Amino acid sequence: MCNFLFLLALGVPQASETLTSSGVFLLQMGWGDLGAFGEPSKETPNLDQMAAEGMLFLDFYTANPLCSPSRAALLTGRLPVRNGFYTTNGHARNAYTPQDIVGGIPDSELLLPELLKKAGYINKIIGKWHLGHRPQFHPLKHGFDEWFGSPNCHFGPYDSRERPNIPVYRDWEMVGRYYEDFKIDLKTGEANLTQLYLQEALDFISKQQASQQPFFLYWAIDATHAPVYASKQFLGTSQRGLYGDAVREIDDSVGKILNHLQQLGISENTFVFFTSDNGAALISAPKQGGSNGPFLCGKQTTFEGGMREPAIAWWPGHIPAGGVSHQLGSVMDLFSTSLSLAGLQPPSDRQIDGIDLLPVILQGKLIDRPIFYYRGNELMAVRAGLYKAHYWTWSNSWEEHSKGIDFCPGQSVSGVTTHTQEEHTYLPLLFHLGRDPGEKFPLSFASEEYQQAVERISGLVQQHRATLVPGQPQLNVCDQAVMVSWCIFGLALSPPIPPHAGSFQSLY
Repeated sequence: MCNFLFLLALGVPQASETLTSSGVFLLQMGWGDLGAFGEPSKETPNLDQMAAEGMLFLDFYTANPLCSPSRAALLTGRLPVRNGFYTTNGHARNAYTPQDIVGGIPDSELLLPELLKKAGYINKIIGKWHLGHRPQFHPLKHGFDEWFGSPNCHFGPYDSRERPNIPVYRDWEMVGRYYEDFKIDLKTGEANLTQLYLQEALDFISKQQASQQPFFLYWAIDATHAPVYASKQFLGTSQRGLYGDAVREIDDSVGKILNHLQQLGISENTFVFFTSDNGAALISAPKQGGSNGPFLCGKQTTFEGGMREPAIAWWPGHIPAGGVSHQLGSVMDLFSTSLSLAGLQPPSDRQIDGIDLLPVILQGKLIDRPIFYYRGNELMAVRAGLYKAHYWTWSNSWEEHSKGIDFCPGQSVSGVTTHTQEEHTYLPLLFHLGRDPGEKFPLSFASEEYQQAVERISGLVQQHRATLVPGQPQLNVCDQAVMVSWCIFGLALSPPIPPHAGSFQSLY
């Protein structure tokens, strides 16, 4: 459950008409967690106000139903199967970057902050990186100038000798570890991390505004990722339990950041985007998980609940207030849109999957494009217009399900939420998401509607596969020495210490 608030605050000096600063909020929340998206408790007044002042995207998607691949896609504008953030250890198997993973974001990939540097941006990531632990994958090696956060979520606590707690960094220096120096109380859910991340954001914005410096802020906090946490003043304040407390604190933080931009007089020069990196983890509900609204299943799956995300664009003076768009959007579009805002062109030597959303945001246009739903190395489904065709269905294995692990609790749909991998290549399961957003009623194979829609989608799939060049898989190999080095050295030195020892194949 990795929530992702891509506060893409592209700000500009007062005297300029050119956008020069940027920020993004990236959190792990479900489509149904915000009042603006129908959550009945209405406990997100700041995000709801952000939506009222900006544009709501109702059909916005992540590139993968898991944290690491979706973040890699956001920062590269490319599907995980292209940028290497997948595994071949198992068909259609989700994978990420746990503490002992060897792989990470390849040097061959061009990340958004690397490209923004060419336009004079100062770039900062606050919170979770999740694109590799070893020194060569460090954010400051890939375009960021500053970092306060961690390479992974706040899992733990672990044994400090064989399996150390996850480190927290300030730039190159490790300044502590979760549960040791940065306290998280698993009994009460209390932790002050969101407040630390909020202050980091406010200070960074103030510093760049004072120096009239264009900036890109990637605010990627993880309070709504299990184990969920909130600071003391928010504990017990929500009708939705601890998860609701975390959401309320995040909402409050977003409000403070947007207010700070307004007080500094740079809100009209700042483009802000709020979204998530995957759907809510229903396996963690009710106390540790969110809501995916009317959609089927959740995180880890390529059903709508795992892939469709809340999304809000905010840019006072430019985006008409109260806008609602049905544009099919993707986190990868933030790559292309940000470059466009900065007056830059996307790289021409590689396939970029993200599109520029500025015509949608500023002119209300709709761009015809498909959405590809990948799970690991397999294309599971494709959406075109209001139709979605499933070429494979799978929630999770019977073995996991028998242990109580359920990605679709209370949502079993016969022949759809399968516990074995079911192939539908020759007769895809087809849904009309306008009439059936919950993916409960497949269209009849014999209907003319089915035949016309599948014919169109099949052409898109053929075109996609003809141009697909998979990247070298980064998530196949683990190495215990990666964790051991954290114990021995206790910090990431600059210049960094090279990685230790060999590696071994693992299905981690």
